[in-house]
Amino acid sequence: MQTYHAAERVENEAVAQQGQALDLAVVIVNYNTRELLHNCLTSIFQSRESITFRVCVVDNASTDGSAEMVRTDFPQVHLIAGPTNLGFSAGNNAGLRWFGFRDRADGEPRPEQPRYALLLNPDTLAPSSVLSRMTAFMDERPRIGAAGPRLRRVDGSLDRACRRSFPTPQVSFYRMIGLSRLLPNSRRFNAYNLDYLPEDAVHPVDSVVGAYMQVRREAIADAGLLDETFFMYGEDLDWAKRIKDAGWEVWYNGQVEMTHVKEAASSQSAKSRIDFYEAMWIFYCKHYQADTPWLMDKLILSGIAAKGGLDVSRHLWRFSHRREAAPAAGKGIAGGANEDGAECDVTEAEKGY
Repeated sequence: MQTYHAAERVENEAVAQQGQALDLAVVIVNYNTRELLHNCLTSIFQSRESITFRVCVVDNASTDGSAEMVRTDFPQVHLIAGPTNLGFSAGNNAGLRWFGFRDRADGEPRPEQPRYALLLNPDTLAPSSVLSRMTAFMDERPRIGAAGPRLRRVDGSLDRACRRSFPTPQVSFYRMIGLSRLLPNSRRFNAYNLDYLPEDAVHPVDSVVGAYMQVRREAIADAGLLDETFFMYGEDLDWAKRIKDAGWEVWYNGQVEMTHVKEAASSQSAKSRIDFYEAMWIFYCKHYQADTPWLMDKLILSGIAAKGGLDVSRHLWRFSHRREAAPAAGKGIAGGANEDGAECDVTEAEKGY
């Protein structure tokens, strides 16, 4: 079994096996989503692609047999089975390092590195040629550093996180007080989720989502790898911010579509909610706190803490209440449950993040 440390080598094994640089390096970080991962990998290898690519799955110490499934059913996939769950950022970085990408942002891409790297969630389904179409899209626009397609949720609705503006203090304020929901077509008040744009638009944005985030190797050389301070949530926004700060563009391609199950890939537990609000805190402090007036800074941090505390408390109360009611009903929690019994819903705060 390979560990994360075994992946941190300079030599690019994937390239060595191919004899030339790949078009696309696909990195999938998995944690206890065995069936979803199987479906995702099946969709990738059944799709008709005109590019060269290789898949690396980083398993974050799953206990559901995910690693064994990959070894048995997908021998063409490179598996990194980590001994502990180090989170989304560290997992993706392990895969990126195995493909030959380096931690430091030195502005010097190497020709043997894959031309693009793709962060892909295990709860996505790739229709035919989606990888080739997104690669061609970026090839045609050499200033694009990162891009993502339209993501459709299983109920047919748009995954609103697939195109976003950065959560600046102003954007976050409008979102927190509900103006973005009241005025969904406003470019000013609903800037975060860009709901005023047509779903099939092809448009520059601040960020796409890490469920499908394709990044040019030159942009990685300029921005570096993901910030492992983010355990889960927010790391894609941070990477997009650093990519844009390095002079690259980020685009949403609504002409290419794939499915994102979304809720199933991350446990909707109290811990996941804490991770979510912690990511908001880290992102704000890293990118905006230094330029924010003292009073506004305290209001923003207090707002994140209060909203996070309220959401976690509400979740724990609801979980406790339904757990007590479940035996009387003679069945499990409505809507499905995770291993810890937490209900599989998504709070309003998380929708579109």
